[in-house]
Amino acid sequence: MTFASDRLRLLCDRQVEALRTLSVSRRAVLGAGAAGMTAALLPGSAAGQGAVIDITRARTDPMPIAIPDFAGAQPWGAQIAQVITANLARSGLFRPVDRRAYITQGTEATPRFADWRAIGAQALVTGRVEQQADRLRVEFRLWDVLPGQQIQGTAYTTPTANWRRIAHICSDAIYERLLGEKGYFDTRIVYISESGPRDRRIKRLAIMDQDSENHRFLTDGAWLALTPRFHPSVNQVAFMSYIRNEPRVYLIEVDTGRQTLLGNFPGMTFAPRFMPDGNSVLLSAIRGGDANIFSVDLRTRQERQLTSGPSLDVSPSASPDGRQIAFNSDRGGNQQLYVMEADGSNVRRISFGRGRYATPVWSPRGDLIAFTRITAGSFAIGVMRPDGSGERILSEGFQMEGPTFAPNGRVLAFFRETPARDARGTGFSARLVSIDITGFNERAIPTPTDASDPAWSPLLP
Repeated sequence: MTFASDRLRLLCDRQVEALRTLSVSRRAVLGAGAAGMTAALLPGSAAGQGAVIDITRARTDPMPIAIPDFAGAQPWGAQIAQVITANLARSGLFRPVDRRAYITQGTEATPRFADWRAIGAQALVTGRVEQQADRLRVEFRLWDVLPGQQIQGTAYTTPTANWRRIAHICSDAIYERLLGEKGYFDTRIVYISESGPRDRRIKRLAIMDQDSENHRFLTDGAWLALTPRFHPSVNQVAFMSYIRNEPRVYLIEVDTGRQTLLGNFPGMTFAPRFMPDGNSVLLSAIRGGDANIFSVDLRTRQERQLTSGPSLDVSPSASPDGRQIAFNSDRGGNQQLYVMEADGSNVRRISFGRGRYATPVWSPRGDLIAFTRITAGSFAIGVMRPDGSGERILSEGFQMEGPTFAPNGRVLAFFRETPARDARGTGFSARLVSIDITGFNERAIPTPTDASDPAWSPLLP
């Protein structure tokens, strides 16, 4: 058996007057801050008051919300409102009110709440855009329609090119204010772009916003690329590449494209994933016919072996606090999930269902581990608690792998393949999919080519 066999492939991760104005990071004011951005709180914000809806109810009865075009400079006002509308609708927890039903267009300083109540809106988003040379000032206000009060108001000043980020940041603020959970819209997804005949696939590293916009390729396809994973700062990606036909783990700078080899391992390294502090990378390395898990310090490049023995230990994923590591292994004779302490001690098995388990990934909340399960040729994406309890399957199908969590732990992305109709691969496709952790709102994530191995970034800094 070679290490390119199905056994290893399935074991691997395929793996507006301001109360105050301040220059801040994105996290500081309900998510403000792209490069060169300032944020300001607007008068009338009722922090800690107003509508917060129950997410369980929103799954079955999405919240009706009206989002008219922002007033002022165009096309920015209309485009920002459109992006916010699309983000909230795609979450499955909001139902944007049909604009054809609007009685008023929301340009008044104080909304006519009776008009919005009449068309069933429970929340209203209004805004204004001012263009100042090569910069935009964007203000938005969130209103609770039923009592008729403002519950959020923030203004941002940013370079014009950042207008989409402003829309995503506003979406995150609305999501958090109304649902009580962090949003996930101001994020990116890195993945493997696939093209060409199935027996000669070109696999390139690609990156895009979570809504599939701002797409670009990070590698040119000259060498095979697999299993990309974001650094916590989002400025680096670890991935496996077959440069000179030798599978090794590399780091690539997202902005510059500069690549460096990680570690000095003889032979094959794969399945990289950063530790939460960003100072080291977990990976698997082949030595003497076995695959074991190592930690590589990014500053010193020193390696530390965490597992040993005659088995294939792969797909490491650290808990958010960095204290534990989930991985999958065939050490018990069958491919299963295990958890160990960060130093490699106290290894315990956590999967006991039917079939084989692969590609574990820890939720950013720390409460769940997502996985791929393979049973009699059928694939499924599921989640379980870190102790192995509460296992539930979210989606099943012909072939699906590679779960990755959005930074709020509410949504998963993975990839799904369709079977080929003949030996030439006719009809085969690979697509990215997202789904809520409760198993609802499964939907495709558009990409310009076939796609696999997604990784969701943290919220952008």
